[in-house]
Amino acid sequence: MKVEQVKLIYFSPTGTTRKVVESIARGISVADVEHIDLTLPEGARQAIKPLSDELAIIGAPVYGGRLPVDAIDRLNPVKAANTPAILVVVYGNREFEDALLELKNVAIELGFNPVAGAAFIGEHSFATEDVPIANGRPDSRDVQLAMDWGAKIKNKINALQSPGAPMDLEIPGRFPYEGGVRSMVVSPVTQADPCTVCGTCASVCPTAAISINGSVATDIELCIRCCACIKNCPTGARVWEDETMKTIATWLNENCSARKEPRMFGIDG
Repeated sequence: MKVEQVKLIYFSPTGTTRKVVESIARGISVADVEHIDLTLPEGARQAIKPLSDELAIIGAPVYGGRLPVDAIDRLNPVKAANTPAILVVVYGNREFEDALLELKNVAIELGFNPVAGAAFIGEHSFATEDVPIANGRPDSRDVQLAMDWGAKIKNKINALQSPGAPMDLEIPGRFPYEGGVRSMVVSPVTQADPCTVCGTCASVCPTAAISINGSVATDIELCIRCCACIKNCPTGARVWEDETMKTIATWLNENCSARKEPRMFGIDG
């Protein structure tokens, strides 16, 4: 099978997953690359044609060792016909646990044929300058590893005599899955003094939890704690005030500071 078209399918509130799948696509090096961005509500509503003989790169972040529920919900309308797929999860330097296995199983149910999978590291959603947790990742080394891996995957797929044959990709993880996001009803808050009511926070919120009407309002029930609003606020007005969230971030900073490297499966990095 000659790889001529790549579809990037991803849920990426803070942009780290998108950066990784784009880097893999650059390594594959084909002219025809299409983005299917499922991050924002309008992306979730887009009509997606069934995939067939393209190569798909499917990416999602890891929340508590699992896939975000919103990522699964937005992937479910995507249908494929034994389409080869590269699976990618991005986690904040703690552990990816069952998330990559979960993505493999979701992809198979949608009609994809997983040929390779990887867990990359991205700056943790809760990271700040004062409480760093894998800050700046994926960095230049991660990007180069992703590109090199993409080139190897392309060579392997191009050499396949029967690209539709199941690849029997082995992925670590447990089933039934464990972990998952803690049940918490909290959200970032907006500090009034630095806020200019520019609307950036609302424009990047993947669940439309934030609304602007002279001031910033957050529907706490819709917040998935992705921190896209915090990462993108131009004045630093969006912050965590919840003490539990601050405690979690401090624990991650203290216990997950040693650099981890991407792990790749199906095709060595």
